[in-house]
Amino acid sequence: MTKKQKWTLCRILVSALLLIALIVLDHAGTLAPLHRLARLGLYLVPYLIIGWDILREAAEHVLHGQVFDENFLMAVATLAAFGIGEYPEAASVMLLYQVGELFQSVAVGRSRKSIADMMDIVPEYANLETPEGLAETDPDEVPVGAVIVVKPGERIPLDGVVLEGESLIDTAALTGESVPRTAKPGSELISGCVNGGGTLRVRTTKAYADATVTRILELVENASSRKAKTENFITRFARWYTPIVTLGAVLLAVLPPLLLDRDWGEWIRRACIFLVVSCPCALVISVPLGFFGGIGAASRKGILVKGSNYLESLARLSTLVFDKTGTVTKGEFKVRAILPAVGSAEELLELAAHAEAFSNHPIAASIREAWDRPVGTGRVGSVEESAGQGVIAQVDGKEVLLGSLRLLREHGVPCRESDREGTLVYCAADGQYLGLIVIADGLKEGAEEAVAALRTAGIQKTVMLTGDRRQSAEAFGKALGLDEIHAELLPQDKVAIVEQLLRKQRGGETLGFVGDGLNDAPVLGRADVGIAMGSLGSDAAIEAADVVIMDDDLRKLPAGISVARKTLRIVKQNIAFALAVKFAILVLGALGLASMWLAVFGDVGVSIIAILNSMRMLRE
Repeated sequence: MTKKQKWTLCRILVSALLLIALIVLDHAGTLAPLHRLARLGLYLVPYLIIGWDILREAAEHVLHGQVFDENFLMAVATLAAFGIGEYPEAASVMLLYQVGELFQSVAVGRSRKSIADMMDIVPEYANLETPEGLAETDPDEVPVGAVIVVKPGERIPLDGVVLEGESLIDTAALTGESVPRTAKPGSELISGCVNGGGTLRVRTTKAYADATVTRILELVENASSRKAKTENFITRFARWYTPIVTLGAVLLAVLPPLLLDRDWGEWIRRACIFLVVSCPCALVISVPLGFFGGIGAASRKGILVKGSNYLESLARLSTLVFDKTGTVTKGEFKVRAILPAVGSAEELLELAAHAEAFSNHPIAASIREAWDRPVGTGRVGSVEESAGQGVIAQVDGKEVLLGSLRLLREHGVPCRESDREGTLVYCAADGQYLGLIVIADGLKEGAEEAVAALRTAGIQKTVMLTGDRRQSAEAFGKALGLDEIHAELLPQDKVAIVEQLLRKQRGGETLGFVGDGLNDAPVLGRADVGIAMGSLGSDAAIEAADVVIMDDDLRKLPAGISVARKTLRIVKQNIAFALAVKFAILVLGALGLASMWLAVFGDVGVSIIAILNSMRMLRE
């Protein structure tokens, strides 16, 4: 507990002891001889001990024009109860209200601590190599390109590349994955993970401000600023609800005595009950707490949700659109066959490797890897990339076309389509067709299991979009059991298809796009929920996506949807329960059938039950 919470608890205990003593003396008749003002003064002592801060805040809010909030309602209700002689009830209401407030504060603190513990990935120092030896340095003072040493058991402070050493890296804090990853020279490391049993020398590739650990913490901290529609509704509801019930209480206290010539004290008592039970605490606290708990539960599974609005959209998913490469497939392209039409296979591969000398595309990397010799960049002139089709490069003075069949045909190169399975890279030089290279990818481990689990979770339609050949795409789609496959697409085509699918969505349903986050930013941004897969450490994914699966496991997506749907169910339960109980007690109070104690249950009791319900997400 914080100091403030401990202080509130002390006040509650002191006030409760004094109030219990006064109630016992009152029931025993000991206080009966005292004047009414003396009894009022005695009961004001525990009341002011526990309620002075509520009265102060209510007064400050009134002075600043923020009249209608729960502090105002509680102050008016309890002071009015004192005014009609309900001394024990007035002090008890304030005491129990503060008990509820303390409970709420502890619950929110637990929720925040749960996320803080899970995201306890902030490195305290970096072992920077200097001419004098290792120096413990603040991570934000380490420049890009510096060499740091990560000892066994230490948290990796900055993103970088391993220069020396081998070890196992624990990524559980970021990915929720218990199986450690191997690090060796050339391996990329991301900050926030824990080094295992070996010492590593690492060259930093990012400043601390741009490091993965910093970016993730910023996203988690800012998640509460992106509110779900349900949260916004509750905020707007409370804004109108509180003044309406206040007016209702005033009318209840004034109109019946004036019109029916009834007892003013009785109707003021009913109005006090009306005010106490009308406090919207249960909704204002439990709904955000439910979403906050859901975001924390998802984070512990390695699923980073940027805000409760995206968590709500994730819960309403009915259609999921997948990118192929790197999402449902491994993205590990290998050259499987070289089929020259002119010359030898070695000459074709050499020309292709030089044409792809400057490309970062996985297909280009696989061609260079298959060549397995130094690429003479001096032989390469201008290079022009054609989005979704391939490259046009000057190699040894020849114009080389390397890519899709469409690319060659658009440039007037005659060639026939091959029926080989896999990704086909056609090659031509100076208008002559030279042959093709067959590159194959494989389904990602657990992809079939993930798609089956998504159907069980209630996803109604699954779609795959790819720039790959139709034959290859349909083979993957059939293996996964997807509903629709759209192949041979350019980046703009993917956006157009997502637009069409969005127009077919029914009210309340959402569409999600799952991509690798590297080249799918337009589609990730257009979908209701953009989900980046396999994007551990990818800046593009963290920027473009609404939800980031922090490792390469597609099976975590059904788990994320399950968390989101459970969160939404809990939030709806809280809203329905709170409104139903409050409405019932409001009616009973207006009819004179409810006591002040029942009103306290309608406020404090309902709040505690709703908070306990929301806290179920913390155990998810």
